[in-house]
Amino acid sequence: MPPAEVDVIVTQPGSATLTQDLPGRLSAIRSAQVRARIEGVVEKRLFAEGTDIAAGTPLFQIDARTYAAAAAAAEADLAAAKATFERYKPLLEIKAVSQQEYDQAQARYKQAEAALAKARLDLENSTPPSPISGRVGRALVTEGALVGKGEATHLVTVEQLDPIRVEFTQSYSDLLRLQQAVKSGAQKKADSAQVQLMLEDGSLYPEKGRLQFTDLAVDPNTGAVALRAEFPNPRRELLPGTFVRVRFPQAQVDNAIRVPQRAVIGGSQGQSVMLVDAEGKVAPRPVKTSGMAGPDFVISDGLKGGEQVIVNGLQKARPGSVVKPVPWSPGAPLLAAPAVSPGTAPAAFKAENKPDAKK
Repeated sequence: MPPAEVDVIVTQPGSATLTQDLPGRLSAIRSAQVRARIEGVVEKRLFAEGTDIAAGTPLFQIDARTYAAAAAAAEADLAAAKATFERYKPLLEIKAVSQQEYDQAQARYKQAEAALAKARLDLENSTPPSPISGRVGRALVTEGALVGKGEATHLVTVEQLDPIRVEFTQSYSDLLRLQQAVKSGAQKKADSAQVQLMLEDGSLYPEKGRLQFTDLAVDPNTGAVALRAEFPNPRRELLPGTFVRVRFPQAQVDNAIRVPQRAVIGGSQGQSVMLVDAEGKVAPRPVKTSGMAGPDFVISDGLKGGEQVIVNGLQKARPGSVVKPVPWSPGAPLLAAPAVSPGTAPAAFKAENKPDAKK
């Protein structure tokens, strides 16, 4: 049998950015709960659930007949109070009315103005609008429901999803260790303004985010520091409430050796990698890792550069066996299974199960 093929990389020292994948949860950058400010019966829903709307868009129609009548009555009261007040002005100058009567007419006029303003506000609240632009959610009330009876009934929630916010935490011990490494000169501080987002399926979100907030206090319950970042979400692919992981840059390291995560083997004796020597033989090599640089391990001890490290095909690479190294392609599958067409079987299987003609 020819030597088995294994995918390898040739290690090369270079600069690497140490990263840490931190758990987080997505949330809307702005969220508004639209509530009923008046009491009444919902007559109609004026929006389509799950659509994008602009600020000020009417969302519901609450029965407004009572409030329209109250506004009309308030307008009539205001007109009467205004006429009385204006008639009393010249009469006060000629002492035809007392100062007390004039003051009472003026007070009634101001009260009528306030009553009309409230009546118009109640009439306006019969069609509650959206306070922000965003995506409107599921309606929490239906036509015919009585709302605003003793409380401001929650009608619907509007959320702004572009950009979207992710809140995550970082262990304070890790942060302190990083600060000490930077002070000692072993590492350089990385630009942490830009962060990446890992989705639930392990893929990277194509848009990069920016760090917006770092808390100044440590949570006494978790011993972690809260951070917040924002990501563009023009296609509304990211939804609030989703658990994600934030790839957070921590430090810059020079002359670092990186190997893919799948190439490092963990066991009771520690971590190791499989090498292919000049004779094509497989040899294990103990290594130590000092962190992650994206999807790769950063090797702090065990490799110097120029080694052929097996990345794919470790199942076929036994120590001391001869293999054929080929350059590894990051997009290659972990294992290349032989293709078997439906309805066919291997030749050995056919030979063993072929019917005996003599029988």
